[in-house]
Amino acid sequence: MNKNRTITYCDAIEEAIYQEMERDENVFIYGEGVTDPKRIFGTTDKLLERFEKKRCFDTPVSEDSLAGFGLGASVNGLRPIFVNVRMDFLLLAYSQISNMISSFRYNSGGKLKVPLVIRGIIGRGWGQGSQHSKSMHSVFAHIPGLKVVMPTTPYDAKGLLISAIRDDNPVLYIEHRWLYFQKGHVPEQSFEVPIGIPNILKNGNDITIIATSWMNVEVLRAAEILNEHGVNVEIIDVRTVSPFNYDIIVESVNKTKCCLIVDNDWAYCGVSAEISSIISNKCFGKLKFPVERIGFSHTPCPTARHLENEFYPNSVSIIRNIEKILKLKTIDLSGRDFYSYENKFKGPF
Repeated sequence: MNKNRTITYCDAIEEAIYQEMERDENVFIYGEGVTDPKRIFGTTDKLLERFEKKRCFDTPVSEDSLAGFGLGASVNGLRPIFVNVRMDFLLLAYSQISNMISSFRYNSGGKLKVPLVIRGIIGRGWGQGSQHSKSMHSVFAHIPGLKVVMPTTPYDAKGLLISAIRDDNPVLYIEHRWLYFQKGHVPEQSFEVPIGIPNILKNGNDITIIATSWMNVEVLRAAEILNEHGVNVEIIDVRTVSPFNYDIIVESVNKTKCCLIVDNDWAYCGVSAEISSIISNKCFGKLKFPVERIGFSHTPCPTARHLENEFYPNSVSIIRNIEKILKLKTIDLSGRDFYSYENKFKGPF
């Protein structure tokens, strides 16, 4: 066993699916593009050749029927993984998810299990515009009976996906396409990461930053620069949007006494508002400053690159917000190298 083994986020997802399909013959995967040459950005690369079309197959473009198909398969003893390349288009399956899938086990009095995983892919491409830029985890987390996870690291990508596949309830598994390039330590053997527990990515004392999905990458870069100027940031990866255990966050904010939430979504009526409410309630007596939030600008996402860059939060906007919260002098960021992952992204979308 190689304790220093490093693979990409993309490979971690594929490995989780491959191992679960090897372990349990009831697991199968389907969706638009699952077997095409791109193989869902490489996350289904080896599955067709190993498990053939009976357990790995492409489908027509019909999100509503595909979600219903997954529900039918899951209540009949199978463990389907439904791949949806765009989170935006899961809205076409929203009736199935919110009215049927999420409440089916409840309505059966717990007699019927619904072990369905829905993979939803989010994130920037090449100026993708308003129809291809939504995250919507807050929309789905609002629905009782539906679990929603958003892994950031390759380790969590594998462990949370295995947990989702083995769960007897429906799980929405959200992947940011820029994370596919990230590398990290991932054990080769099968393992689970518990659904519902946040993860401390970095310990610190000056301010707690709570982030979702890709925003953790931007926060970590901001933390490197802030550390050079004497600011020690604590970073907590939400990791699971629903269910969610607030104990780690409350403990951190009580320690640092100030908090910034950076969500990979619109801030208004989003997950950041829910977390802010809990912190304000649980940590009110300890807070030095009001809880601050950053998210997408409250407008449809523009297509032009220079406007799109203003739409999404990044390391620079995170640093500027922390300067404001902690009343710091403005840090000179000229000459700094910030992320430009659009140069790595190869599509197809």
